[in-house]
Amino acid sequence: MMDIVAALRQLLGENGVLDQAALSTRSAGAMRPDHLQGAALARPASTDEVAAVLRWCHQHAIGVVPVGGLTGLVHGADGSAEVVLLSLERMNAIESIDPRQRCATVQAGVVLQTLQESLEAHDLIFPLDLGARGSATLGGNAATNAGGNRVIRYGMMRNMVLGLEAVLADGTVVSSLNTLIKNNAAYDLKQLFIGSEGTLGVITRLNLRLWEAPTSRNMALLGLNDFASVTALLKRMDRDLGGTLSAFEVMWQDFYRLVTTAPAQGRAPIAHDYPYYVLLESQGADPEGDSARFAAALESAMADDLVADGALSQSEADCERFWSLRDDVAQVFQGGYPIIFDISLPIGEMEAYIAGLRQRLAEQVAGHRLLVFGHLGDGNLHLAVQVPVAEGEQWRHTVESLVYAPLEAFRGSVSAEHGIGLEKRPWLAISRNEEELALMRTLKNALDPGNILNPGKVLS
Repeated sequence: MMDIVAALRQLLGENGVLDQAALSTRSAGAMRPDHLQGAALARPASTDEVAAVLRWCHQHAIGVVPVGGLTGLVHGADGSAEVVLLSLERMNAIESIDPRQRCATVQAGVVLQTLQESLEAHDLIFPLDLGARGSATLGGNAATNAGGNRVIRYGMMRNMVLGLEAVLADGTVVSSLNTLIKNNAAYDLKQLFIGSEGTLGVITRLNLRLWEAPTSRNMALLGLNDFASVTALLKRMDRDLGGTLSAFEVMWQDFYRLVTTAPAQGRAPIAHDYPYYVLLESQGADPEGDSARFAAALESAMADDLVADGALSQSEADCERFWSLRDDVAQVFQGGYPIIFDISLPIGEMEAYIAGLRQRLAEQVAGHRLLVFGHLGDGNLHLAVQVPVAEGEQWRHTVESLVYAPLEAFRGSVSAEHGIGLEKRPWLAISRNEEELALMRTLKNALDPGNILNPGKVLS
């Protein structure tokens, strides 16, 4: 039997490869009790070393599963005893920050928060932000086309990538490290790899677009009486804040209660009496004027009975406390076994969809609890359906069917931002037609004919 560890150490050195014993101590991912599975974990320190690993695996028909910060929730980095896991954790350098071009060149293993903090000295921001910022890597963010908290203003990860470098299945290095915002010179090759979940190539370096850092931030946590007020408030605030609206998050009442009641650390800034809670954020460049505009917009909304109650931030500490409530997703593990979903659908269809889901769950899933929250401003909802712990996975297929099947009629997506991985692969046809799936398979076959890159993920 081939000694994979020994062969890879010939390429990467002793410290560049971990064996199965070492893997048994590494978690398989966020909110998971199991450990990484693989014949070995390759840890290349350069693009040339990534290419060498892929070239060797391609020659020997061995599957390669890229792993980033392991913060994904769709089993997109799951391996087995027969595959090589590939981590770019040693490729973690911020190679350059260009304040004039407003561009950063980074290796794929750089952690999102590390880049965010490094930009502070330059008065610049990389606006992608999500709860896993302290462990998610930028290569993983690109491979999954991450979204997060400020999509309503800055878009998804693909909107922030100017260029990238990737290694194909056979070890070929494709360098498309463009730094231009406008570049229509034929096909935009970087888009092949953004959102491909490591199935078409391994992203090794990125040129990322940066923005000037805002100098003001205003936030409010608001209680609303009905969903019509939620949608009306979104339109009103987007208009009245003159382009500075940076987040519009919504928590349904059950989720708000959960994250503001012990044993959760958060406490309720406003009462638990409302069916909907909106977390509103505005970022601008005129602290005094932005605060006045924000307050006036809220006063107008309250005068028109769109808002029933609210708490306004008075400091950065208040802003962080508001965000900590929305980010405290770990609380969904309280009191049950959560089956977690990440969907999107037109905002105008959300109320009917959730009402229908509640009814279906009540009829078919005994002892469940539905928790709803998400980035409503960009059409993304997160759902957690708690079922009795003792029954756990027994309910998964039934609950997934109840959540996913109706999305087709609502023109929705089974994945707003988390990707497909293994978990959502059986449901992909709800959101993609036969012609789209056929084209995806054509691309996969062209770039990875041996099916060694993240085998089994996204496409069957």
